[in-house]
Amino acid sequence: MSSSGSRTSLNASPQKLRVVMAQQDFLVGDIPGNTDLVIETVRRAEQEHQADIVVFPELCLTGYPPEDLLLRPSLDLRVREALERIQDAQLAPAIVIGAPVREGALLYNAALVIENGQVTGRYFKRYPPNYQVFDEKRYFAEGRDPVVVEIRGVPVGLTVCEDIWREGPVEDAAAAGARLILNINASPFDLDKQERRKALIERKARENLVSIVYLNLVGGQDELVFDGGSMVYDHSGELAVEVPQFAEGLYPVDFLYEHHCQPISQPLPEAQSLEAKVYSALVTGVRDYVNKNGFKSVVLGLSGGIDSAVTLAVAVDALGKERVRAVMMPFRYTSSMSLEDAESEANALDVRYDVFSIEPMYDAFMATLETPFEGTRPDTTEENLQARLRGVLLMSLSNKFGSLVLTTGNKSEMAVGYSTLYGDMAGGFDVLKDVPKTLVFRLARYRNTVSPVIPERVITRPPSAELAPDQKDEDSLPGYDVLDQILNLYVERDLSADAIVAEGFDRVDVERVVRLVDINEYKRRQAPVGVRITERGFGKDRRYPITNGWKSGK
Repeated sequence: MSSSGSRTSLNASPQKLRVVMAQQDFLVGDIPGNTDLVIETVRRAEQEHQADIVVFPELCLTGYPPEDLLLRPSLDLRVREALERIQDAQLAPAIVIGAPVREGALLYNAALVIENGQVTGRYFKRYPPNYQVFDEKRYFAEGRDPVVVEIRGVPVGLTVCEDIWREGPVEDAAAAGARLILNINASPFDLDKQERRKALIERKARENLVSIVYLNLVGGQDELVFDGGSMVYDHSGELAVEVPQFAEGLYPVDFLYEHHCQPISQPLPEAQSLEAKVYSALVTGVRDYVNKNGFKSVVLGLSGGIDSAVTLAVAVDALGKERVRAVMMPFRYTSSMSLEDAESEANALDVRYDVFSIEPMYDAFMATLETPFEGTRPDTTEENLQARLRGVLLMSLSNKFGSLVLTTGNKSEMAVGYSTLYGDMAGGFDVLKDVPKTLVFRLARYRNTVSPVIPERVITRPPSAELAPDQKDEDSLPGYDVLDQILNLYVERDLSADAIVAEGFDRVDVERVVRLVDINEYKRRQAPVGVRITERGFGKDRRYPITNGWKSGK
């Protein structure tokens, strides 16, 4: 039963408790399917691990984030039916699950304890987040009270995601007698998120003298990727258990409860490089977007450049070679090197590979446009036409064979509009949308340590869209090592042009880049969704008006 009072007696001998962390992937909106997964998982946890408690992620019954599905009139009925099914399933372990729960006129993001077919504890998230990709105050009211539930003789406190980042919820639960905190999460990945989580949980456990189970969602949902990385800290702030990131599974942890609820330590996984974690995030995002949306396969344009090479490798690692098709679409400016490298990449990954020249189509278009274009000089119009013809080919293959088109633009290009609407932006999912160009190079080198699939000269030669003779990206942009630093300061840290110049960058470069970012918001609004890996992706994180008179100098 729930309690907010402090404990006055302790066990004479250590009480044993086995908690199974269900680090799993749920489908947003599929409440019946998610309920089936919960019931099946609890039965597995009992049979395979003799679980006392099985802990599930935040809002696992609806999937996260359910967004405006929470406003559907039938939501309450569907959630109530799901909870009744779980209660009627005669499950032996206690269960902690996340679900939206209505009380009166208010909807709460709740953690529920179900034991012996009864709801024995209800905790309402106290700090619904409303920043970056989060928009929870649109839907959820704020909870107020701590909840401590005795499970197998152990006083267990509940918190939900953001609550552990704020002062109050953990402290209040500890003051109410909790010796173990179960913190359920749907916390999305970004570049250094796991390190920030560890520092936070270590401090919270140590300062409050409680052990903390941090259980996180895993899997992809539109632009978000949830990396799992569930962990357990003991009351002294020592990391006792850490689950591999991006890995679904059931992970048991044993506790001994006497004066404290002490987890029994397990070997920790090897630390991964940043490149390895980002690559896993991209693979997870592609796999779940394709599979959850029911696509049979994917198709992408393979140019011989580094962006499409990395995109191809991610697609194959996510879906398998049988579900990936690569298409080279050369033009008169396409170099023999690009043709050779694209073929080499396709062969190394053993995917279906086609070569369709766009030259005849380009000539037909230009013949049609000869009269209206009379007296004008060739410019980016003709370059964009090449990109758009490639987009038409890829979308035609998509329509005919039910394949999702993967676009290959990176964050640096998306930021400054170095892309063509209805051309290289045509498609359903952009794998590298939030990956700066300099990180793309690092990912290529990382992937080659797994197996060599990207030719060295693809990584080392100057990047080019090959839309004009001898064209180089740096003809139109600062070098990517400089560009990415400026973009980081402007897009992710919100520094003004003057402040960026004060950091030591050339004013001409800075003002040019800032202007390009500002005027290309309209393109980004029409870009495909893509995997988010930074704290400030082009999507839910950064919402700027297309039409505006803001001056970014100061």
